[in-house]
Amino acid sequence: MTSTGEEQGRAGPPLWWARRRDVVVDGALAAVSTAECAWEGVRFADEAGIPVAAGVLFGAVVGATLLLRRRWPIAVVLVGIAVAPAEMGFLLSVAGMYSLASSDVPRRIIAALASMSLVATFVVMYLKTRGDVEADPALVVALSGFVAVALTVPPMLLGLYIGARRRLMESLQERADSLERELSLLADRAEERAEWARTEERTRIAREMHDVVAHRVSLMVVHAAALEAVVTKDPARAAKNAALVGDMGRQALTELREMLGVLRAAPSKPAVAAAVATVAPAGPVALVGGATAADDGPSLEELEALVGQSRAAGMAVEMVVQGEGAAYAAEVEQTAYRVVQEALTNCHKHAPGARVVVRLAHREGEVAMQVENGPCEGPVDGVGLPSGGNGLVGMRERVLGLGGVFVSGPTDAGGFRVSAVLPIP
Repeated sequence: MTSTGEEQGRAGPPLWWARRRDVVVDGALAAVSTAECAWEGVRFADEAGIPVAAGVLFGAVVGATLLLRRRWPIAVVLVGIAVAPAEMGFLLSVAGMYSLASSDVPRRIIAALASMSLVATFVVMYLKTRGDVEADPALVVALSGFVAVALTVPPMLLGLYIGARRRLMESLQERADSLERELSLLADRAEERAEWARTEERTRIAREMHDVVAHRVSLMVVHAAALEAVVTKDPARAAKNAALVGDMGRQALTELREMLGVLRAAPSKPAVAAAVATVAPAGPVALVGGATAADDGPSLEELEALVGQSRAAGMAVEMVVQGEGAAYAAEVEQTAYRVVQEALTNCHKHAPGARVVVRLAHREGEVAMQVENGPCEGPVDGVGLPSGGNGLVGMRERVLGLGGVFVSGPTDAGGFRVSAVLPIP
């Protein structure tokens, strides 16, 4: 239902009242005040020498002004002060002073009107008591002051207390609403962060699966194609290629089992807390690094074996190492290994027969790797290796996730070059 329909189906309180109960309370007070002032108007008419009907009507109008106490409390108090000489409006004065003190009127105005009401009540009581009772003047003054204070100060103090309490409750309600909005916002942000973390983890898993499967299966396809070509001409070489295909398959299965074992293992609470804590502007680096570091993945020491596998598949690969190696962080070594692995896989797919050079440089504060192949000397995709187009994207994500630099593109000689530089923490 729309808000318009709600307003039409359930009408709110009229005019300036916030609740229907306030309408009933003010109506009842105004009715009592009207009856009181109308009754006091009879005596006022006798003393003023005016018709009784006029006095009653005047008193009824004065008493009915109490209905405006929430909207115009100053006017109600001024009316009470004005009719004080007529000795009417007791309830009007008391309720008006309470309403004025509990409203949002500035304190200086409340003090001024309370002083005026106090003085008016004191003067009226003093004149009435002095004329009716023959007593000591000091006693008359004390009695008049006591009545004036009793009719003015208690309703004012009660109104100040109720007004302060009401403002405190409103402030607490505003704070509660603000906290509720903040909690809702935090919950939304936490959900967004959790979704971001899930997406990042899915991307990382997909990248790992791609790197593990693509390279091993590509080599298996290359060896299978060579096996098919020489099976009748060179049985010894065919048997060697068949053994290599089996080795590649077993290695692929082993790496997949290790990865699936890591995925199935229940994460510890500190690891989960650390993953949540790393969801920040620097989150991709910490999340990828922390998740990869938990795996017993490959390292730079295994690059020679990786290059040897490509050589065994018939690729002319040269490896050049510059500088002295050191023990790097696990995520750095694994990322460097995966970059070289994926680059060699792309050479098998897109540049069969090309000469490939793998360069690894250990520098101060960083480690750099480059895989460059020359012009393709065989039919592209001659062995039917599929390409999903995710290799370069995965390499770039890995390198940038650790704060490194990644560049790839064709060379002037007609080949292709992949370069990456990783900072050493």
